[in-house]
Amino acid sequence: MTQETRVLYNDTCPVCRFEIDAYRRRAVVGGLPIRFDALDRAEDWGLTEDQAARELHVWQDGQVLSGLAAFRALWAAMPGWRWLARVTGWPVIRPVARWTYSRIAAPLLYRAHLRRQGRQSQ
Repeated sequence: MTQETRVLYNDTCPVCRFEIDAYRRRAVVGGLPIRFDALDRAEDWGLTEDQAARELHVWQDGQVLSGLAAFRALWAAMPGWRWLARVTGWPVIRPVARWTYSRIAAPLLYRAHLRRQGRQSQ
């Protein structure tokens, strides 16, 4: 892989941070060209912080991917995780994984993000 992969994630979310930290460690150990950007870099991506907080975003090959497509691109760029990119691309699995992330996981994490922001502003 010659091009850098960039990941935009919600660094204020404990769940997101835990998962991304695991990817970051793997990228560092493997010397992978993956850069991790926190929400405060959303504008560099052409997104607002609120848009960026709604789901994971990955920049790869000149395009911004979001949701399951972003995860699959990240996994495909990382040895040890490529199998997950393949499995979540299978025709039966992909729609279920996409629906689960976009309708359940991402909204739950986003609502928790909004609650954290509300508590911080009080």
